[in-house]
Amino acid sequence: MANDTRKHTHDPERVAFMEKELRYISGIIKQKGREILNSYTITPPQFVALQWLFEHGDMTIGDLSNKMYLAFSTTTDLVDRMEKNNLVMRIREEQDRRVVRIKLLQEGERIIEEVIQKRQEYLETVLADFTQEEVEQFSFLLEKLHTNMK
Repeated sequence: MANDTRKHTHDPERVAFMEKELRYISGIIKQKGREILNSYTITPPQFVALQWLFEHGDMTIGDLSNKMYLAFSTTTDLVDRMEKNNLVMRIREEQDRRVVRIKLLQEGERIIEEVIQKRQEYLETVLADFTQEEVEQFSFLLEKLHTNMK
């Protein structure tokens, strides 16, 4: 059957093991990310906000709060602090002055690029004893897992 669309059932112990490993990996990534951020003047939630703006362009506070799963008021406070540090700026839309978009500024972009570079360098050290084939297979499987989770 070339087009077998049946769902596979997997060994529950294997699935439990994988869930635990992913949880541990996620925790290590979060901790390493915080260590990297310690050299910067931004908090982890500010980094997440800057990353959304960096990857998806200008957005309203409402859009940003939805993406970050934060209350509108919490996101407003976050944007206020980032604006004071010249990381972002508010821009009123010409067509509808009631709509305010958050724009990533050069300093915010610089910080994001540096932090992402440092994260990639860390991952490079972690993957040092993986073969090229293992890295390619792992990359393919991560993308498949991410796609299936969306």
